[in-house]
Amino acid sequence: MRTLVIRQPLAAKASIPIPDPPQISSSMKAAGRKRRKVCPTMEEKAQKKTATEASRAAEEEKVKKRTAVKASARQCHREGMESGSTLGDIEDFSADEAQRIRAALLRWYDVHRRVLPWRTASSGGISGNGEEGKEVDQERAYAVWVSEMMLQQTRVQTVIAYYNRWMDKWPTVHHLASASQEEVNEVWAGLGYYRRARFLLEGAKSIVQEGEFPRTASELRKVRGIGDYTAGAIASIAFNEAVPAVDGNVVRVISRLKAISANPKKSTTVKGIWKLASQLVDPLRPGDSNQAMMELGATLCSTTTPGCSACPISEACLALSLSRSSGSTDVTDYPSKVAKTKQRHDFAAVCVVQLTEGLDEESLRGRNNNDVLLLVKRPEEGLLAGLWEFPTVLLDEEVIDVGTRRKIVDKYLKELFHINLKEICNVILREDVGKYVHIFSHIRLHMHVELLILKLEGGLRQFSENIQCTSAWKCVDGKSMKNMGLTSGVRKVYNMIQDYKNQQLLQCPMLSLRKKCKSSI
Repeated sequence: MRTLVIRQPLAAKASIPIPDPPQISSSMKAAGRKRRKVCPTMEEKAQKKTATEASRAAEEEKVKKRTAVKASARQCHREGMESGSTLGDIEDFSADEAQRIRAALLRWYDVHRRVLPWRTASSGGISGNGEEGKEVDQERAYAVWVSEMMLQQTRVQTVIAYYNRWMDKWPTVHHLASASQEEVNEVWAGLGYYRRARFLLEGAKSIVQEGEFPRTASELRKVRGIGDYTAGAIASIAFNEAVPAVDGNVVRVISRLKAISANPKKSTTVKGIWKLASQLVDPLRPGDSNQAMMELGATLCSTTTPGCSACPISEACLALSLSRSSGSTDVTDYPSKVAKTKQRHDFAAVCVVQLTEGLDEESLRGRNNNDVLLLVKRPEEGLLAGLWEFPTVLLDEEVIDVGTRRKIVDKYLKELFHINLKEICNVILREDVGKYVHIFSHIRLHMHVELLILKLEGGLRQFSENIQCTSAWKCVDGKSMKNMGLTSGVRKVYNMIQDYKNQQLLQCPMLSLRKKCKSSI
């Protein structure tokens, strides 16, 4: 029997009302856009990264190209410097160009020149008349001479105090001519390049002997120690001769004005620069003209940081023009850099010999005012000629042990002063104090310093009477040492000894010092 299934229709579902979508305001849309900007998509990040990398790569490529161009230009510059051929292409200053440069320089100098004790105006180009005027000119010439000798290789601020002391002691060339070399060295001590002081004294004596100060550059060059530059400075500033005075500052200014890449040390380059400098000397104010050029080089046209924006003659500067039109040239490329001569290394043993008649403890503690230090005068020719120093022996090499150094010093003292440490004296103390490197322009002198305190048999008087020394020598007490004109190297050694006594000897018991002394002989 079949069953019939009747499907009933599904009941209609109740309709649920669907709300309308919310209305998005313009402010909400803006906020959404802002959020998208703050939170970029991965695609946007990738695009930004790619763009940044491409920009960086492009910038690096530009830098590489600029560097390569610059290196190539500098190589050409160096080649030109080595050959010196570029100087032949330099044209003279035209008359109009020279006049414009002179006028601009003098206007600037009148406003900006530094106030210096040796600097005076050229009296409007009128030299002194009559005996009184002649005397004024000679005094000015002497002041210029002293200042220019001091300023060689020395900074202006350092020179001022030395110049004032010198002129207080020797206000005229006649006063200087009556001085001794010893007195001159004492006032000069600390300035270095002591030949300059010697030349000043020798020159003063010759000028006084001749009767008057030479008035022209050609006559001034005949005085020992006065070269082309100093002769030009004195003749132009003191006597209004229209001649150039070319120092390092002037070389730098001229080299930049004409973009001279030739080696500035070569004789052909030097002659060329002197010729160009002579064209810029003002015939009415030659002294001020030369000083203006030097002042510009010392202040605005400096070696590493030239102040081109404030330079009164920048419009005439070819080096500045080239640097603005080409990324491969700098103003500081001129004058060409010349490799410095490599310094020689010398080595020496320096023995500070203290002679005493007092008790051991008094000498060690520095309480015996009768103790003296032994000084030796250097030869009259060569490095530091005629100056005083502690007994010093040059060594053949750097690495020499203490024992060997002492044997060398002992031999020197015995040969020079007949001091035999084992026979005629008692060694109170002998101790290494340290090492000091003194730097000259061409030498680095490594000094091994020791202190040797001796008590002589027979005392100091007998020592002085019996000594037969081939070199000049003298004994100096502590007070005289402090006031004595010594080179900076000797002064440094003396200060090392004083520091050693203060810091080491005063802290050690007397017994331990005696033991140390016995073990060191």
